[in-house]
Amino acid sequence: MPDLLSPALIMIVAAMAIGPAKGHLRTAVLLLAPLITLWAIWQVPDGVQGTVKFLSYNVEPVEGSALRRLFATVFALMVFVGGLYAFRLARWYELAAAYAYAAGAIGVCFAGDLIVLFLYWELMALFSTVVVWCGGTPAARAAGIRYAIMHLLGGVVLKVGIEGVLISTGSIEIRPLLATDFSTWMILCGILINAAAPPVSAWLADAYPEASPTGSVFLSAFTTKTAVLVLILLFPGEPVLIGVGLFMVVYGIVYALLENDIRRILAYSIVNQVGFMVCAVGIGTELALNGAAAHAFAHIIYKALLFMSAGVVIYRTGKTRCTELGGLYRTMPVTTICCIIGALAISSFPLTSGFTTKSLISLAAANEQMVWVYMTLTAASAGVFLHAGIKFPWFVFFQRDSGMRPKDAPWNMAAAMIIFAALCILLGVAPQWLYPFLPYPIEYEAYTAGKVVFYLQLLLFSGLAFFILLPLMKRTETISLDVDWLWRRAAPWLLQQGSRGLQPLLVFSASTWQSLEALSKRMAVNYLGQPETADSEERGLFARSWPIGATALWIAILLSAYVFIYYTD
Repeated sequence: MPDLLSPALIMIVAAMAIGPAKGHLRTAVLLLAPLITLWAIWQVPDGVQGTVKFLSYNVEPVEGSALRRLFATVFALMVFVGGLYAFRLARWYELAAAYAYAAGAIGVCFAGDLIVLFLYWELMALFSTVVVWCGGTPAARAAGIRYAIMHLLGGVVLKVGIEGVLISTGSIEIRPLLATDFSTWMILCGILINAAAPPVSAWLADAYPEASPTGSVFLSAFTTKTAVLVLILLFPGEPVLIGVGLFMVVYGIVYALLENDIRRILAYSIVNQVGFMVCAVGIGTELALNGAAAHAFAHIIYKALLFMSAGVVIYRTGKTRCTELGGLYRTMPVTTICCIIGALAISSFPLTSGFTTKSLISLAAANEQMVWVYMTLTAASAGVFLHAGIKFPWFVFFQRDSGMRPKDAPWNMAAAMIIFAALCILLGVAPQWLYPFLPYPIEYEAYTAGKVVFYLQLLLFSGLAFFILLPLMKRTETISLDVDWLWRRAAPWLLQQGSRGLQPLLVFSASTWQSLEALSKRMAVNYLGQPETADSEERGLFARSWPIGATALWIAILLSAYVFIYYTD
């Protein structure tokens, strides 16, 4: 790759080629483009690869590092497997939007400065909105509009912060910051909106389930994990992120346990899992940042696997609620097995990827003697096993017999799920294949007797609690109200009630305005004279022609008054 060309450009070209390409040619573009991008990613050496003059700034289109290549690698892998999963079902414009969305994420990975980062950031927001709209339903269109508004807000907040940093420091360099002033706080808030940090997380659970079964797979991978990468680059060790991350962890578990829609369960689970990563960034040690990067890598794979299995169920049955499903294991064995592997991985079960990555974060908290952080993360691991490890596969594939006998996944969907299921096991059995690519050197033994026994006890007792409390865990036809209810329902109602209460005042104001308008007309006639016509009358006081000396005198008087007030204030 030429030094100044980002690997993201390959994905952009592929996105533009998907529409014109037909048949096998389109399939070749879908599968070869991410592989070529993956090759290009590993051609980017460390450091800034050059600068380009843009307006008055020296922008840096490409910068390489171990961390950046790690995230870009899993993004390219996600595009390849996602394209394999979707190419027979998704429409061409959805695939094109998904590939452009992925290009934005890869572009962020290699952005050398804040301006380039912002441009790719907005590219992601634009095309992820299109992916949501490709759900093709009125609910998808409405959710896409709300999604676009939220990400437009996040982009504006981020841009304000970037401009503030540029003005105060004169630099657009990507470097560690601390949230100590307005500008850095704005940057942090803009990133946290994309990370789905409450109270601005409802966009995720609102939009992702409304996308198509294939679109939600792509959506699960890029936006929140790109935000994690940028947090690692800009705010490592920011103390406020510890509290934000822990709140996300608990928040996601509670709402996932309350949910009935299978993709909303997984959407809230994203909030929960990203909370682990945000907390690790807040801890800020090398081990914690390695844990955040490794867990993001593993999370993209097992979360996409879970969304793939949910997508197959929706594609074959047309049902999305736990109360409508059950007993599908009889005719969908491949989907069931892959779903169980993904559920075990997200639950940090030994011999799966979640165990070898999430434990890095817990160990980092323990090493820093953050007792409450460690205990909260440990308890959260049990909560994850309840909602994603057991609840999702149990109610969908087992539980009662729904009477449905759908076919298993088509061959391409099955192949995509098997690839990711194999990676979940591979990274769990042989984590040494991942650890060398983390941003900092690491010496970590994932499998010790004490650690394995501890996690097995935690997960097995969580499973026992689930089945003991099964009558309380059964889903009913309910709606979970999230924070977005405040501005989607409460705020319009309050405005409506307020307008009714202000109606008498508005009537009084209208009559008052009419009186003031008549008075202003009379004053205009008295002081400015009548409007000029062909036979204009004598002009008013302020419309007359004044001698130049009088004009200069008035200017001097007003200027003196201004200077006097300025220096005596």
